[in-house]
This record gives sequence, C-alpha cells and structure tokens, in this order.
Amino acid sequence: MHVICLTGEGVFLYGTQAINGKGHLSIGGVDTTDLVKEFGTPLYVYDTALIKEKINAFKNAFRAFDNLEWQVAYASKAFSTIAMIQLIDEQGLSLDVVSGGELFTALKAGLSPERIHFHGNNKSADELALALDAKIGAVIVDNFFELELLEKMCSERNQAIDILLRVTPGVEAHTHEFIMTGQDDSKFGFNLDDGMAERAVKQAMTSDHLNLKGIHSHIGSQIFETDGFARSIQVMIHHADAWRREFGFHLEVLNVGGGFGIKYTESDQPLPIRNYIETIVQTTRKECARYQLSMPAIWVEPGRSIVGESGTTLYTAGASKTIPGIRKYLSVDGGMSDNIRPSLYQAKYDAICANKANEITDTEMTLAGKCCESGDILIKDAFLPESCTSGDLIAVFSTGAYGYSMASHYNRIPNAAVVFIENGEVSLAVRRESFDDLIRNDLPIKKLSRRD
Repeated sequence: MHVICLTGEGVFLYGTQAINGKGHLSIGGVDTTDLVKEFGTPLYVYDTALIKEKINAFKNAFRAFDNLEWQVAYASKAFSTIAMIQLIDEQGLSLDVVSGGELFTALKAGLSPERIHFHGNNKSADELALALDAKIGAVIVDNFFELELLEKMCSERNQAIDILLRVTPGVEAHTHEFIMTGQDDSKFGFNLDDGMAERAVKQAMTSDHLNLKGIHSHIGSQIFETDGFARSIQVMIHHADAWRREFGFHLEVLNVGGGFGIKYTESDQPLPIRNYIETIVQTTRKECARYQLSMPAIWVEPGRSIVGESGTTLYTAGASKTIPGIRKYLSVDGGMSDNIRPSLYQAKYDAICANKANEITDTEMTLAGKCCESGDILIKDAFLPESCTSGDLIAVFSTGAYGYSMASHYNRIPNAAVVFIENGEVSLAVRRESFDDLIRNDLPIKKLSRRD
C-alpha cells in the first residue's frame, strides 16, 4: 500500500494499483480507461493478486505457531460469486455461508461441502435440507428453534452433523452500532450471562444426531483493536470450563469469527493481520492453560479483510451542480444501487479522477449517485481536479466488500459487471445485467378470479 498526495489530501493506492505514464489509474497492469471501454460503467474491479496476498497474511500468521490446528473460512457474505468461491477454493480456504443462496453458489462453484460452515439466525427447513443433502462440514446453530429443527430433521434422516453453538459473549466492539453483534442485546446467538447458552449446550449434548464440536462468536465488523477478541475468548473459555465440569463438554473448536478492520480512508488505522491472530492464539493458549483445557482448533472467518481493499468501483461522471457558498455536486452513473454502505451507515471512501490521476486535486466535490434519493451520496467531501467533469472516470477505492453483495435493483437499475485482474490479464466474473434481465421474472397482469 502506498499513498499519492497531489495536494494536502492523501489518497491511498492498494495492491497493484498505480498511476501509469498516461496519468491514468491502472490496476494489475491494466489501464482503467481501457477496462471501461470494454466493460462499461459502473464496474467492479478486483485485484486478485491482492486477494491472494491477504489470504497469505492469515495463513502465515497461523503458521508462526507450532502445534496448532486452525482454519480460515472466507465469509462469503462480503462478496460471493462462482468465480470468487473458485478463487477461495484454489487458495485452500474453507467457506462461511449464511443463506441457501450462498450455499447453492458454493456448491455450484465446486467447493468441497465438508469445507462449508452454515451461519444465520433464521435458517429455513429448506436451507437446512440443502445443507444436510450436501453433507456440509458444520452448522453454526444460532437459537433453540434451529437446534430443535435440526435435531428433528437429522433424526428423520438418521443423519449426523457437526455443529457449533453461536454465543454472545457480552463484548461490544468499537464499531458502528449496525455492525456490532457480540453484545448481549443482539438478534444473534445464545446469551452466556442468562444461562441460555448453558441450556443449549446441555440440549445439544443429549442429541443422538448433533455432534457439538465447539462454540462461535462474532463481536462485530471493522474492528481496529485486539482487546475485544481477547475479552470474548476469556469469557468463552471460562464458560467452556464450567460446561466441561457440569456436562462433560469438550471444546474442540473455538471460532472467533471475523471483523478485522481495513483501510477505507486516511483516518482508518487497521492493525496488521498477524496482530489479531497473535492475540487470538496467545489468549486462547493462556486461558486453556489456566483452566487445564486442551487447546482447541481455532477458526476465523475473514471476509472484508480479504476482499475489501482489492475492489475498486469505476463510474462515469455525468451531471454537475454548483450551489454557491454551499457545495459542488458531481453525479455518477451508479450510487446506492451498487454501494449502499454510505447511505446505510455513513461509510466513508476515497476516490480519484482515474483518467486525470496526475492532476492537482484542489476542488472539493460531493459525489452523488443517480438514485432518486437525497441520501444517495457516495462521498460528501471528495477532493478531485477542478477540471473533473462529465465524461470523466471516477474510481472509488476499497469497495470489494459489501458492494456487489448488497447491490439492489432500486429504480430498476441493472447490476454492474465484475472483472478480475492479475498480471495484465482480465477475466469477466459477472456479466452486466440488461433491462431484459430486470424483467425476467415479471408476469403480466391477469384478470383476478374470485375464490370463495
């Protein structure tokens, strides 16, 4: 990662991003203006070399410890397509899915079912049936309704499956309230403090078909410190020891989830991946030694931290509007339909004028989306060249996570295309939707018939 600073405003470039001899932004050795000529805008661009670099950072952090079982499961909710899952498969990772659709995508991509973990707070019977049919590696059970439903389904099938119980350790990560998940007041998991998790452990251990392997927690997302992970591990192992003494529970897997922060703007200061993993492993070893427990396998579930910084979204600038003494708006041909995060929880991004990347960024502009919403603002205080205007190419950085995966058809805007780039080679991962795609499942109105 390096920074270009054409004025007092710094803009970070990630992975293989660079400014080429034409003064254009390039990614993976490919000029972004050439990408737009071929694929149009808006366009999601992924630097797959950087994805692999992030994956290796997790692997190397775990490999630094001897006599340790571990597993890295990519959280596919961050960005899930067949090509992405195949890339994850090539890199030897496991996969975290949270819906039947994500599970179906993973299976269609050819990922080995035993490397799939199924999350979610409201899995349907059909989704669980798909998981059982595929014989996936584990189901992370979220509540008593699911625990009883899964037991019933397995009993009817005479089929066993490994499970983890998701618990809420009462730890509040320092992040946006919409993406905190480890506190007591959460829709996710079994609470530890009120005895709910204890009852779930007891119930799971009496099952003839559910193999309770361990516990899982996820304290939130975009976390820039390690204390929350340490505290949640201390709480979980304390309870695991009590359950061992009371029920004979053996903690084979401790899954601490994900949430490792990334850099969106200059103000973000994420830690190196190794810092998170060192804290997780060392705290687990210390607490297990304290309670004389065997060291469990450690699982993590990074999503954003693997794909976030690798993604760049390219837009074409359109209409502009200057309100004297207030602000200048520059609209682009996308917005909340391809990146809902700024509207949903005030997420911040950096951007440059990709075809004028060497020009002085001396003018503050508000990058506005094209959706019919006043709140459709991508970046409120972007610094761009004064000459940046209609027809220019705008690149918004660190959009690899929760852009495509949270895209919508609001205002009947087709979903953007996705390309992967590495070493000058470009691969189309998702075709751009057409207007015909938008109405593919629509049906014409028919005369209603009375039903008594």
